Amino acid sequence: MTLAVKNPANPSPRYTGTAILLHWVLGAAILGLLGVGIYMTGLPFSPQRLKLYNWHKWAGVTLLALSALRLLWRLTHRPPALPDAIARTMPGWQKLAHHGTHFALYSLFFAVPLIGWAYSSAAGFPIVFLGLWQLPDFVPVSKELADAIKPWHQYTAFALGGLVLLHVAAALKHQWVDRDGLLHRMLPGKRG
Repeated sequence: MTLAVKNPANPSPRYTGTAILLHWVLGAAILGLLGVGIYMTGLPFSPQRLKLYNWHKWAGVTLLALSALRLLWRLTHRPPALPDAIARTMPGWQKLAHHGTHFALYSLFFAVPLIGWAYSSAAGFPIVFLGLWQLPDFVPVSKELADAIKPWHQYTAFALGGLVLLHVAAALKHQWVDRDGLLHRMLPGKRG
């Protein structure tokens, strides 16, 4: 893997291969988990529903681990700066939205699975990762606490889904309206 900034005098316009991989894997995982979460809550009590809940928990723990890896990568590998032409012409509110959305996304990468873990613990349903390793309870078992936490997992999950859609819309705007090539910085493969 190469660093995002190979040489301070010659910054790379693209993200590293690792950053690109983590971006797309996490994006797909978030959308998949949101879809499964919506689907499974509408199912009647059944073995299928229990199976999906367990899968959802395992995927949430995996998402949490990948989020930690992504944050560590981001902290140790500076992302490429916006190209000068874009930075000069982008309105201040868009720059603020760009940075604010990224900050909110990273915050929710952690908040959503941690709130889900707390809810599962409070409800007395331990997380047994892959059916092999029981994770420690995040909070004590308490029906009142579980009832208080439960809606927050849904609220934060929908907020994360909404921010992902906003992020996608902004990327497509840059690609199809502005035609500034900004999206190519995060696409797999070599780009000129």
